[in-house]
Amino acid sequence: MTATAPYHFERCEKKYFLTSGQQEALLKRMQPHMQTDRYGRYSIGNIYYDTPNWQLIRASIEKPAYKEKLRVRCYGVPTPDSPVFIELKKKCDGVVFKRRITTELCRVAPFLQGGTAQPDWGQTGREIEWFQQFYHTVPKMFIGYDRTAYTGREDPSLRITFDTAIRWRKTEPELSRGGWGRLLLPPDQVLMEIKLTRACPLWLCRLLSELALYPTSFSKYGACYRQMLLTADPDPLTKEAHFCA
Repeated sequence: MTATAPYHFERCEKKYFLTSGQQEALLKRMQPHMQTDRYGRYSIGNIYYDTPNWQLIRASIEKPAYKEKLRVRCYGVPTPDSPVFIELKKKCDGVVFKRRITTELCRVAPFLQGGTAQPDWGQTGREIEWFQQFYHTVPKMFIGYDRTAYTGREDPSLRITFDTAIRWRKTEPELSRGGWGRLLLPPDQVLMEIKLTRACPLWLCRLLSELALYPTSFSKYGACYRQMLLTADPDPLTKEAHFCA
């Protein structure tokens, strides 16, 4: 079995909406301070788990001081033996806490359907196991997007990511089914996230101010859930009318 040491961190995350033109201007000016990460541009797929009546996301969109979510993440389209990440993400008073374990895709369902955490998953595995015993969540929605990520030259803990072609589907919420789905945002809109473990550097504060870029409250899962409720076809049965990664 493929399993790695549990992964966890706490940080602040700020989100911004940009046009492709604003993104181009920002990229040019941040080059002295940022560099692309080792993966460059890649596609991310997530399966969000929730209760049958969507309890977690309905609570989350009320903007409580504390909220949590469970998802399974992959890069590209996984096979049964591909490594994927089971992530428990919590947010308390604006600070994000993420716990993550790695295992093969074929082992995810047995674990999240009531299995026991592997000993080498440590406290993170036990937290996810308890979460499932309490909420009994099931796969509810696929959310995918294409990402380009940058890390700080002076401070590698500083990350800036740009997500495009954010897409979702309620039908077939399985990672192995591919990255197709309904587009969430207009084609020219880019979601930027700034991820910080310490104070925002002065050069970045000045750059955001000069480009008139301001943070916004936004959740991919929450926005996709709202779109699902508003669309005339909330649970499409065919792929033909949808974006395909």
